[in-house]
Amino acid sequence: MPDIVVMFFLLGLLAGILRSDLTIPKAAYDTLSLLLMLTIGLKGGMALHGNLSWQLVPELGSVILIGALFPLVLYPVLRSLVRLSSADSASLAAHYGSASAGTFAVALAYAESMQLTIGAEVTLYLVMLELPAIMVALAIYRWRQSDGPKTSQSAIWHETLTNRGVVLLAGGVLIGYMYGPQQGSAVTELFTNAFKGVLALFLLEMGLTAAETLNRISLRYWRVICFALIAPVVLAVCGVFTGIWLGLPDGSILILASLTASASYIAAPVAIRTAIPQADIGLSLLAALGITFPLNVLVGIPLYLQFIQWLH
Repeated sequence: MPDIVVMFFLLGLLAGILRSDLTIPKAAYDTLSLLLMLTIGLKGGMALHGNLSWQLVPELGSVILIGALFPLVLYPVLRSLVRLSSADSASLAAHYGSASAGTFAVALAYAESMQLTIGAEVTLYLVMLELPAIMVALAIYRWRQSDGPKTSQSAIWHETLTNRGVVLLAGGVLIGYMYGPQQGSAVTELFTNAFKGVLALFLLEMGLTAAETLNRISLRYWRVICFALIAPVVLAVCGVFTGIWLGLPDGSILILASLTASASYIAAPVAIRTAIPQADIGLSLLAALGITFPLNVLVGIPLYLQFIQWLH
């Protein structure tokens, strides 16, 4: 049986495919995503409380390097094999080099349910993958379009660093780290105890959105569909071997693999809309949210864990 939160995603997906009148109001979705990202940040910050050390530098540096390298590898693949425009190639490279907070939440819940050992720093992986991937993808696009219209570096940094995902995750980590599980319990317990409930409702909406996004699929997108199915598995393998090379516990490796396999559908679209207005954001969301997110949530995360355990 899959984790119970995954069943809520399946419920939303089925309701969307059957064209049910079930809907989650936008205000409710915004609240759920806010609570989810803030809770993830708080959980990570409280775990880091008293455990932050210089020994984490190589580990976090490796995660940053992954976030920077993935777009460099993905961009030429998207240009030559998937045959997308420069704008759409940079957009998908940013989305797939970055990471999904929803996938992280599901992987975290799954790792906890399997009683795997998880490093306190795993929440930092989200931000460490998010920012370099977006900035490198945008740098590639600007280099390839040196004669076209340009967006100022400061505007791109502002959009990337101030979007709600980064602010809530980083702010939650900072608050959780400052106060810890004891001092901050009056507030943080409210969020952390409701984590799975919030995640379940969030995944219900994601199921509905994924079903709606899947309605756009047609044969003319077959290359993008193949990319969205193959890339997560290849990128997850890179995450697994990186985690093993760093000597991480199984839970941390699983989360790193799940993040490298995921694609952003919150932070990356915000940054790309501002920096690359020519890009088809709908195409990126079709791949990231319509194909890759269900793949990871339904079969990918358990599969990555089996691969990790087989290697060990």
